[in-house]
Formats: sequence, C-alpha cells, structure tokens
Amino acid sequence: MKVASLFFTLIILTGCVSTLSDPIFSGSKPIIDKKGVDLNAYEVDLEECTEYANEISVGQSILKGSAAGAAIGGAIEVLTDKEDAIELGTISGGAKSGITSVRQKERIVKKCLRGRGYKILN
Repeated sequence: MKVASLFFTLIILTGCVSTLSDPIFSGSKPIIDKKGVDLNAYEVDLEECTEYANEISVGQSILKGSAAGAAIGGAIEVLTDKEDAIELGTISGGAKSGITSVRQKERIVKKCLRGRGYKILN
C-alpha cells in the first residue's frame, strides 16, 4: 500500500510543478527598462533565452529530488519508527527540487537577456 501511495504522490507532485515550467514565467515575464528598446526584438530575444532555459527539465528534477527525499525519509523511518517519513521526504524533496529548477530557469533567462544588453529590473 505504501508503494502505491508513494507513486500517486510522485505523479501528483510532478504534474503540479511541471506545469509551472511551460511557459517558464506563466504570465510574469522579466521586467525590463523599455527606454530605447525595440519591443519586437525583445520578444524574439526573450523567446530564444527561454529556449535555453527549457533545457532544464523541471519534471526530471522533481523525480530526482523525490527519490533522494524518499531515501532520506526511509532511513529516518527505519531509525526512528516514525510513520510516513518516506512520504514526507518524497514530497519535500520533490517540491524543493522543482522550485529550485524553476528559479534556475528564471535566472538563466535573466542572465541571457542581460547578456543581450537589456536592463532587468526584477
């Protein structure tokens, strides 16, 4: 039963967080200083920079973090007899890895845009 519960948790967690990654900012693009900026060129540059960031797989990161969290939770469960440590480790490891991946993608886009001469305000 525990394995089924763990598997279900992984599927839900992966589905929820991976929807955050496409589009990466889901409505909140980096804020730039628009003075003297060709907005058409900016949209092209933003799209290209986002493509670089999309090389990071949020879903894969969640699975790796969940596996690591489950391993740590399993060790805690064996050593302390605490029930649900595996599930808590799985959820927290997956969530932390997913959030870290999304933030990394945001940093990549901003760094790419700065490299192309844009002044990022956020």
